[in-house]
Amino acid sequence: MLSTFVAAVAAPAAQAAKSNPLIDFLPLIVLVVVFYFLLIRPQSKRAKEQKKMIAELARGDEVIAAGILARVENVGEHFLTLEIADNVHIRVQKGAVTTVVPKGTMKSA
Repeated sequence: MLSTFVAAVAAPAAQAAKSNPLIDFLPLIVLVVVFYFLLIRPQSKRAKEQKKMIAELARGDEVIAAGILARVENVGEHFLTLEIADNVHIRVQKGAVTTVVPKGTMKSA
């Protein structure tokens, strides 16, 4: 009698082990795809826009760099010279520029 009980319990366990491996990984695959579209893709798009903005900086542009409103005086390969007030210049890395603001913003501020 015990052997029939063991056989009855073992039979469904053997059938359950034959599931499709692709179905087992489907939730993980869906999670990776959702993660890509919600996090990775938008971040890479923002990084590309930031890189383009920095590459297009020119003398006279008004920018916000590290929270400081300034006018671009000189553009080097890795650094910018910014004028933050009359005859007050600072050098910052190009990556410090977060936003290009409309011209005339410094006069109104």
